[in-house]
Amino acid sequence: MKFGTSGLRGLSEDLKGRASALYATAFGRYLLESNRAGQGDAILIGRDFRESSPDIAADCVNALAKLGFKVIDCGTLPTPALALYGLQLRAASLMITGSHIPADRNGIKFYRPDGEIDKDDEAAITAAAAELDRAGFERPQGDGKAEDRSAPCLALFVARNANLLPANALAGLKLGVYQHSTVARDLLVDLLRGFGAEVVAFARSESFIPVDTEAVSPDTIALLQQAAEDHGFDAIVSADGDGDRPLVTDESGTPLRGDLLGLIAANFLGAGVVVTPVTSNSGVEDAGNFSVVRTRVGSPFVISGMQEALASGKTGVIGFEANGGTLTASNFNVGGHILTALPTRDCFLPMLATLALAAEKRQPLSVIAAGYHLPFAAADRLENFPVETSARLMAHLRAGRDNLAAFLAPIGAVGSTSDIDGLRVTLADRRIIHFRPSGNAPEMRCYVEADTETSATDLLATGLARIRAWANAN
Repeated sequence: MKFGTSGLRGLSEDLKGRASALYATAFGRYLLESNRAGQGDAILIGRDFRESSPDIAADCVNALAKLGFKVIDCGTLPTPALALYGLQLRAASLMITGSHIPADRNGIKFYRPDGEIDKDDEAAITAAAAELDRAGFERPQGDGKAEDRSAPCLALFVARNANLLPANALAGLKLGVYQHSTVARDLLVDLLRGFGAEVVAFARSESFIPVDTEAVSPDTIALLQQAAEDHGFDAIVSADGDGDRPLVTDESGTPLRGDLLGLIAANFLGAGVVVTPVTSNSGVEDAGNFSVVRTRVGSPFVISGMQEALASGKTGVIGFEANGGTLTASNFNVGGHILTALPTRDCFLPMLATLALAAEKRQPLSVIAAGYHLPFAAADRLENFPVETSARLMAHLRAGRDNLAAFLAPIGAVGSTSDIDGLRVTLADRRIIHFRPSGNAPEMRCYVEADTETSATDLLATGLARIRAWANAN
């Protein structure tokens, strides 16, 4: 088991049973020993639709109940809905989800009563789990059942989003909802219809389908483009498995970049400070009336950056990741309603902000996206890429400028580099290529920017090919 950019991750078969109970116990003990919670306090559990999630959730219930917590079952629901309910109740929570990673993997996201855990918390939980393991931890037994509060938990989140836009704000739009296996699928349909849109749901799946909104697969794009052509949609919306990363396409079914969705949300709220990872588009700095703080990849780093902005006296603080997941650290007044801070990734805010902009301007989303004049960006990943291989590659590229220059020779000359997270190279011709091992899966990611879509696509393909060639030769 390993903490990545957001939560604990591992193979489902490894996480089920003793391991999930071990980490739930470690988390519970950490809460108790740090006085963040006490025996008898409520602790929430939610889950996604993965086949392994109910079993993992049951083991967590048994482990936390044994520690004396009042465990509450919030059912299958979006991660931001669970986090919001936890903040309202001042209760810690666990979300059983592997987000966008393959179906044979799963994970657990942990929340303190005051919000998502940080890197220091992760280290403390890891140390507690290791100590329990050395002491011969035995998996607690029980029926895995807890009090069901899924209805009020979801109702709170529905009310939050229902106040984001005026009544009938999306009237006149025909929208598709790609349902697949995301826990957001039914809420998306109800919410969009509630704002007056014509909605067609399609491609619902009872088996889990991993959808990475930051690197949408060619097969998924083909499915979305065909649906757009068949139905004449103005846009298609969806989300990843646990509903914290948005997927929005234009009228052709072509996905919009997640960082563009976050940028639209920032402008929608009138943000004063935007905190975003180094992987987000380099054009963000010039696309709004806000200051920008760059961080490493992962919600804990974005949250830390937002907290630092608040501590320095900044207001209107928002964060987003390149996958589109949007976080708010400040309260915002939206149409006379207070949108309370929700410092965890949310897919609904950027999605609704983007659709509202299309309805307001009465323009196709392709035209709106082009109007931001961002550099063309693309990203993809090599799956089943051994962690050891990616580590050796990164060490080789960082060992000296000659190594990096030789590796990139078929692509272009090195201009400057940034080592905030992975290795981000600005080439002499101002194109950008960024190599970064995934923080929670055996994957190697590549991000690029260029002045045309064709150039970006070619750069991405060449970058991935260079990674494969090096791995095969070494």
